[in-house]
Amino acid sequence: MESTFLQDNVFFIVAAMMSGGMLLWPMLSRNSAKEIDAQRAIRFINYEDAVILDVRDDREYAEGHPPNSKHIFVERIGERWHELEKFKDRPIVVIFQPGLRAGHAGAVLRKNGFKKVYNLSGGIDTWRRENLPMVKDR
Repeated sequence: MESTFLQDNVFFIVAAMMSGGMLLWPMLSRNSAKEIDAQRAIRFINYEDAVILDVRDDREYAEGHPPNSKHIFVERIGERWHELEKFKDRPIVVIFQPGLRAGHAGAVLRKNGFKKVYNLSGGIDTWRRENLPMVKDR
């Protein structure tokens, strides 16, 4: 049985394709938000009057959320981003449920001219773990 170059080197070809994709990823994901830790989020809130945008669903938001946060469910950000337009020049810290597509919210905002959009690394779990203030809707 005769083998071909592709059959003999399939592992190396796949590895080359994956590494090429990893090199291109930062360029392709340029529109999504940068991730920041809780300390940097607090600095943005305290010193740059950052807006906290909670993109979790209504039930999760009602169970507890950062004080003064704005709430737009991630599935609605495409139709409701204009509600944040007056905050375009301020940092926006996106709070999300881990596993939720927080990157989608950041991409929509950046596409619409928001320059300072940041995802809180770990989302609401990080906020809670750092014992940052939470409020509940009544």
